[in-house]
Amino acid sequence: MDQIFAPWRIEWVERDDDEDAIEGCVFCELPDREADRDNLVVARSNHAFVMFNNYPYNPGHAMVIPREHTGDYRDLSEEALLDHALLKQRTFDALETALSPDGFNAGLNLGQGAGGSIDDHLHTHVVPRWQGDTNFMPVVSDTKVLVEALDETYDRVRSAFAEQEGVDGSGDGAVRVE
Repeated sequence: MDQIFAPWRIEWVERDDDEDAIEGCVFCELPDREADRDNLVVARSNHAFVMFNNYPYNPGHAMVIPREHTGDYRDLSEEALLDHALLKQRTFDALETALSPDGFNAGLNLGQGAGGSIDDHLHTHVVPRWQGDTNFMPVVSDTKVLVEALDETYDRVRSAFAEQEGVDGSGDGAVRVE
């Protein structure tokens, strides 16, 4: 039998579910909590934030999320729409600097029929891709192998955001994008 070694997963296994309980919208509640790193919030702007996907498709799988709670893209205010778009640009730059992917998949799952697990608060997925990043594992064993722990990806991408012009990277939580 082959084994996949993933020692960082012990934190997930031993977590206290009561401490992490979310009563409302995960995308409304998590950015208001103090622990950005624990909640995978890596960058913030005036109307949006960037958060890593807790179940990433690839290393660096991020979501750019407007603060406005809506599942309909057309409902975003002009300020939120522009801020969301500008933060997506910065996210592409940070991921490119930190991870050097060959390309990206980016998109929104809008509405229940689109297949997203959270349909009442829109979010844009930004997934770094590399030539040959697919292999036999998802096909034969329904298993995706991630080559880097989320904590390591967080540090690399946070540093790349912090290097950008107009970004306050002081502290150890999410950077502040102006």
